Amino acid sequence: MPDLSTLVLFALASFVLTATPGPDMLLIASRSITQGRSAGFQTYLGIALGTYCHALAAAFGLSQLLATIPAAYEVVRWAGCFYLLYLALKSLRAAPLIGTRETCPTRLSGRRIVFDGLATNLLNPKMALFVVALFPQFISPGSGGITLQMLVLASVLNGIGLLVNGAVVLLGGHFRVHLGRVSRLRKLPNYLLAGVFALLAIRIATGDRP
Repeated sequence: MPDLSTLVLFALASFVLTATPGPDMLLIASRSITQGRSAGFQTYLGIALGTYCHALAAAFGLSQLLATIPAAYEVVRWAGCFYLLYLALKSLRAAPLIGTRETCPTRLSGRRIVFDGLATNLLNPKMALFVVALFPQFISPGSGGITLQMLVLASVLNGIGLLVNGAVVLLGGHFRVHLGRVSRLRKLPNYLLAGVFALLAIRIATGDRP
């Protein structure tokens, strides 16, 4: 196990990182506005599970493939782009996400929302490289198994992320309540969600390799 001072320092670094607006926060906010607070927390659950997967991959050396083999990085990057564009198109074609039960027959299940968060996180190669670059700085070979330490650090990052993104979810849910009162704007969340997915795809496609 990492010592207390290491965990405190990592927690501070995690807070700075998670409090900085980025793709994960944007996706969580859009889900909260379009489908409510429950969807926002479910999205974060998927993202948190993705963080554990990246931590395990880094512990077993799999993430090093992205750092050392350009082709592997490109495959993951473009797979993520196409998946996000697919979600954007699906959001545009869906029924209004805000409204009565009768006008929202295509409301996504919790399992699907969690999966979307997980897939979006896993198909972001920069997240894998981030874990590879940051986590080893807080790993001590003499403090136990590398895999266990990686999972502990991922848990700290996810815990800090829950606090930060939990506030985003609550604010998004509050905004949704007011938006739902204006019937002509009930299709707006669909466009918002589609725009978020499209922007994330563009960001991954055009971003420079770290």
